[in-house]
Amino acid sequence: MADGAFWGNQENARTVVHRVKALRGWIEPFEKLAGRVQGAAELDELLAAEPDDAVATELDREASALEGEVRAFELRSLLRGPDDWRSAQIEIAAGAGGTEAMDWAQMLMRMYTRWAERHGYTVEILDLSEGEEAGIKGAVLEISGQYAYGFLRPETGVHRLVRISPFDSNARRHTSFASVFVYPVVDEEINIEIRDEDIRMDVFRASGAGGQHVNKTSSAVRLTHLPTGLVVSSQQERSQFKNKATAMKQLRNKLYQLEAEKQAAAKAKLDATKQDVTFGSQIRSYVFQPYTMVNDHRTELKIPDVHRVMDGDIDEFVEAYLKRFGAGVGVA
Repeated sequence: MADGAFWGNQENARTVVHRVKALRGWIEPFEKLAGRVQGAAELDELLAAEPDDAVATELDREASALEGEVRAFELRSLLRGPDDWRSAQIEIAAGAGGTEAMDWAQMLMRMYTRWAERHGYTVEILDLSEGEEAGIKGAVLEISGQYAYGFLRPETGVHRLVRISPFDSNARRHTSFASVFVYPVVDEEINIEIRDEDIRMDVFRASGAGGQHVNKTSSAVRLTHLPTGLVVSSQQERSQFKNKATAMKQLRNKLYQLEAEKQAAAKAKLDATKQDVTFGSQIRSYVFQPYTMVNDHRTELKIPDVHRVMDGDIDEFVEAYLKRFGAGVGVA
């Protein structure tokens, strides 16, 4: 078995339950929507044969509700990235702009918290660095729930604020920046499964001190992990059983470190997509003065109600991004 196949099996073992739940999360809503559409079609046929104002009102209400739910299901169908089904970790950092930028970072933290609450996700603050005068220098939030990462990954990038600063006694207009980066949340504990068929055990006579025992018994153990080629050995104990247990512990530790390095490399690859938190690098601008407008520079979607957006209503931006860029990973 190749090394990649081994780690693939590890991943499958850790995530199979989540993937089953995710599939069930697709099938059950689809079946419910299909049933309701069928019911609405039957009502429409009934109205064609026997007009009834009460039934017509009920059908209009159901059609309106179905329109919104079908749209939400369509949006979710765009979440096909390999990690889209996972929870999300959001890292927010103040950029250029001093105290104003720190206040802006805190405003973004509130925006994402409100968005999560609107969608029934739970929010945990993993790290928070407060500013000297106001706002925050940075924060890390974990948004827990299925597909949180898929919905939030379009938010990765630099966010630009334009407003009259409440921290400027001359009431001048300021431009500030904050960066947002979204990671998928993977299992905190790396589960190392070592299968018997993946291990080759060789026994040999221990070297060094040990008297007649060294010469007469093959108590030392060497283990070779076939998928990865890792080799460990132990010969300190007189018991072959104890030496095997010690070698297995060594092997487990080495496999843990190998997987930790793999995850760190994947995170570093994501980090490499980060942009400078300065002019010209923003993905979205939030203008409070002299007019109000939120403009996404990737999709050209503009929403004039900046206060509604800051209260967590960012779904239109997410939808526009996903419809344009689909299941692509990272920023466009």
